[in-house]
Amino acid sequence: MRLFRDQWGVPHLRAADPDELAYAQGRVTAYDRAWQIEVERHRSLGASAAFLGPEAVPWDRFARQARLADTARRCHARLDPATASWVGRYVAGVNAGLAAGVARDPRFATAGLDAGRWEPWTPLAIWLAHHVLFAGFPSKLWREHLTRQLGPDAVALFHADAPVSSGSNGWLLAGGRTATGAALLAGDPHRYLEDPGIYQQIRLACPAYDVVGLAVPGIPGIGHFGHTGEVAWAITNAMADYQDLYAERLRRQGSDVEAYGPDGWQPTRTHAETITVAGGEPVEVEVVETDRGPVVVGGPESAEAISLRYPPRVSGELGFAALPALLRARTVADVDAAVEHWVEPVNVVLAADTAGGLLHRVAGAVPARPSANGVRVVPAWEPRYAWSGWCSMPRATVTEVAVMANERALSASLGVEFAPPHRARRIRELLDATAGWTAERMADVHTDTYSAAAGPLLALLAGLEELPTPAVALRDRLLRWDRRMAADSADAGAFAALRADLVRRITAHPALAALADPPAYPEVFAPWLALTPRVGTALNALLAPDALPGLDAPALVRAALLEVAGGDRDPAVGGEAARWGTRHRFAPWRAGPVNVVADNPVPGSRGVDAGPELDGDHDCVLATSSVPGVTDLCRRGPAARYAWDLARRENSRWVVPLGADGVPGAGHDDDQLAAWQRGELLPIVTDWDKLTEERNG
Repeated sequence: MRLFRDQWGVPHLRAADPDELAYAQGRVTAYDRAWQIEVERHRSLGASAAFLGPEAVPWDRFARQARLADTARRCHARLDPATASWVGRYVAGVNAGLAAGVARDPRFATAGLDAGRWEPWTPLAIWLAHHVLFAGFPSKLWREHLTRQLGPDAVALFHADAPVSSGSNGWLLAGGRTATGAALLAGDPHRYLEDPGIYQQIRLACPAYDVVGLAVPGIPGIGHFGHTGEVAWAITNAMADYQDLYAERLRRQGSDVEAYGPDGWQPTRTHAETITVAGGEPVEVEVVETDRGPVVVGGPESAEAISLRYPPRVSGELGFAALPALLRARTVADVDAAVEHWVEPVNVVLAADTAGGLLHRVAGAVPARPSANGVRVVPAWEPRYAWSGWCSMPRATVTEVAVMANERALSASLGVEFAPPHRARRIRELLDATAGWTAERMADVHTDTYSAAAGPLLALLAGLEELPTPAVALRDRLLRWDRRMAADSADAGAFAALRADLVRRITAHPALAALADPPAYPEVFAPWLALTPRVGTALNALLAPDALPGLDAPALVRAALLEVAGGDRDPAVGGEAARWGTRHRFAPWRAGPVNVVADNPVPGSRGVDAGPELDGDHDCVLATSSVPGVTDLCRRGPAARYAWDLARRENSRWVVPLGADGVPGAGHDDDQLAAWQRGELLPIVTDWDKLTEERNG
């Protein structure tokens, strides 16, 4: 096997066969991303608090109660022999490379961690840990709370892209709309921004295939975004609902626990585990699994117990057979056949090939069951809420353009909550405005900052009268604003200040007083249950006339306007601090050892201060998301950008938020950040003679 790198440190791997290549991918990933993948391995085991400290306990408890590691073992046991061997070679490569990766990252010594030992099923466990919350089943806990406090009619008011959801933009242009006559495929996955990043740029080449794409560190192959030279594919979150929560009745019978289901009282599978906590006392966890699934809320002595039913736990399938099949793909028919294996998360897939083939479909596993299962917690003892097979996956014909942006479109029959249509509509508008598109010009779409979502609030502003002079000036200024959430825009900053004040006023309004205190669900679900983020994402619905009894939207907008226009004390009105970028900055999540303190940092590590200023906002195509009313810092956004050219793969482009290396201060750890911030796409080098070989890699 041979390892080459381009000028950004991206690994390009060559090997004699797919298994040797998988080994090489595992080894280079362990070298480049040892800390990242070891954090994820521990998280998948529910063992991260042993070095991340007490803050990691809620996740570790959930990972153990949800039985992520055991589910991974089950799914691995059901892999076909060829896929199991391929995954095994990747794991062998990780184990071979970890010692060198650990030695180059000082965080291991600080945390007191040595190189771990990966099991054959570890990649499957990491995949589950990344995606078990991806479909947002905790939103059902929120809707349960909402229904109990305000009634079922209030649920629809909060139907919006949740504050912790993950999405993406993606679009496909047929050859008639491009400069070359061949298709273009572009987009950007929106996820929590992490340091190092969730996506790993990589090239995998052997006699059987030569693929460039974005891999997930710790997972073999290139699952989400790839280009083989003859066919390219990409995904977005379908926003499907495929996980259910069941209200359970539990009781102890001696040392056993029983659950009341459709057939009466039945035994559960119950055992105890211990979470080791750095800087804290060990935490005992009782793991209970009913015939519906593992209990993730409460227990036998609790007033409320809730179990989680999710497809891999039920079927023993995780869809890993799709990964080697995608690498071998030559046509969209091959991609179509590969993603038939897909399970979780449920995705919308776009693909195009050099022969003119186009694909637009949903892939994954969604259970068939009553619609009520998708909305709230349903009773375990009523048989009508049981699963009854699997839904067929929708598909569509592509003519000239296909767009996917988590809106209620192709996958509408499979979900409950979708993203507002703003991003999808804007992408189509931009693509339709001109022709002759190239991969390089895709950045013009990626970086669009127009905020259609600002419309309802601005409309209410326009109707306000009898205002004092400062408020009139601010109102008129915002009504003249071009609605672009540009970092250097003081108008965008003023709008954000107004929006944040309004969100806080609505959150504190008596009409929502019953929601002020979240229910006592486990802490890991807290982001889905907090009221202020929910108000922020559902703001436009709450501003509609008579949205809630007693909620006078124009009066609240007036009060917010008066506050923000109140004078020099509010930096949003004028001056350098008023610009949107001063408050909207890059703030990725970093997993650091619990014993790292401010005056004793890990050598070479980045600080915790927010990073560079960012353009964009949640509902812009440039979806750099914040949480209005809570913070304008950006913690979720484009985790990568790509533009796949089917005319010449070497004309394709990509960029990630930080860099190819996961070690702080290593040189390639953040050398793409400036380009990502500016919206630039970097070239993909495919000429081996223009790469540098690492002979001791």
